[in-house]
Amino acid sequence: MASLVGYKSRILFAAILSTLAIFLINVSSAHAEKTVPQYVIDQFGQPPAVPDGDLSKELHAAVKTAFIDSVQGSSWGEEQDSALKTISESKDPRLVWIISDLLRFTSGQQLDTALNVAASKLLGKDLPAQNSWGSVTDHLIAWDIPAPPNYLEAKRAIFTSIVPGWDKIFIEGEIDWRHVSWGGVLIDDREYDTTDKTCNCIPAADNPEVSSAEEAKWLNDDDIVFGVVVNGEARAYPRRIMEVREMVNDTLGGRQLGIPYCTLCGAAQAYFTDQLPGGIKRPVLRTSGLLIRSNKVMYDVNTYSVFDTFLGHAVTGPLAKKKVKLKQASVVTTDWGTWKKENPNTTVLIEELALGRDFDFRNNRDADGPIFPVGNVDPRLSVHEDIIGIITASGKPVAFQRSKAIAALSQGKEIAYENVRLKLAAGGVKAVDANGVDLGSHQAFWFAWSQFHPDTVLWNG
Repeated sequence: MASLVGYKSRILFAAILSTLAIFLINVSSAHAEKTVPQYVIDQFGQPPAVPDGDLSKELHAAVKTAFIDSVQGSSWGEEQDSALKTISESKDPRLVWIISDLLRFTSGQQLDTALNVAASKLLGKDLPAQNSWGSVTDHLIAWDIPAPPNYLEAKRAIFTSIVPGWDKIFIEGEIDWRHVSWGGVLIDDREYDTTDKTCNCIPAADNPEVSSAEEAKWLNDDDIVFGVVVNGEARAYPRRIMEVREMVNDTLGGRQLGIPYCTLCGAAQAYFTDQLPGGIKRPVLRTSGLLIRSNKVMYDVNTYSVFDTFLGHAVTGPLAKKKVKLKQASVVTTDWGTWKKENPNTTVLIEELALGRDFDFRNNRDADGPIFPVGNVDPRLSVHEDIIGIITASGKPVAFQRSKAIAALSQGKEIAYENVRLKLAAGGVKAVDANGVDLGSHQAFWFAWSQFHPDTVLWNG
């Protein structure tokens, strides 16, 4: 029988699929009809019908044979093929979410092919065998297929069998667990201020060492940096370092910050992690190793509260119960030469924090589009178009196409929307109010901004 890949051990099939069987017994859910945008239909076709109600006894037996018996017998034979065929003919596409989760970790071609065939049957579409997990998941997200009842219970069993540290992550909350997937790395669960402690993870940098601009001889003027100014103090976070660390917990201008960089979304953000209500202890942000629609999932290592990385809201755990929402400082994406010219007193993270690596994910790995499933993408811009995103005082998200905004501002034109004013800043763009007060904007790829802000306004110039 095909095996599933894990880091510390092979997936514990029996535990996973026993949980799967329990949740399948309770499947009963109504799917509210939703209007699928025409551009989704054009790309993915018409979605399948989604039934309500429990599973039949025959289907319960098929699930037991295909999954439970195959694990206990350590084999996949004619009985399992027959049972999986029964499942695939159930006409219940909700079950494909659990197939998708299993596909994420399959390593054997036989099992991968069998699951892909079953998913194709249930979704009513022949899906490509290559990257079957990606194609299956893209369709599920685009069509917004509902999850079966008790889905989190089954998903938690699968994921925590691979990485035990996720057992505190997979809990109920204001998060759509359908969209959570594995990013291929382990959780960074090191305690605070352990920048130099090695781990089999993407290691956040805490209280990083910095130097003056003069001392940073290793940076070329055309190297990309993420610039932040807080209370008049400027600091540059080189993209070369952020592509290795993806998270920095820092202090700047007398304020504490958590700075995530999602390489997949082209987005660096700066969240204030101090001055929280009720004496809440500073969240120490870490990379979980998980993704939501190709956007990194960050969490607080102290409480294991998960945050929506794009929005700054705590969505699970103690901090979600306290409704913690982090405010942002603007991040200016620019080149080092322009940043240091306009901010001569800037500090910059030291080269050693790059750990001897020099990645350029944007122009290499991610150049052809998202490498993880994202489902449908708002067609108003191309997926990797750079935008400057901001939330207005009325709570309305608005995106400004970066290239058009820079061209207009360079010609002396005003760019305004509600309380938001754009201005050129050290070769980049930031949002301020009418009094010049920073509003906390950042740059991102269009696909990322639009999927986390589906009702976003797009400034047309």
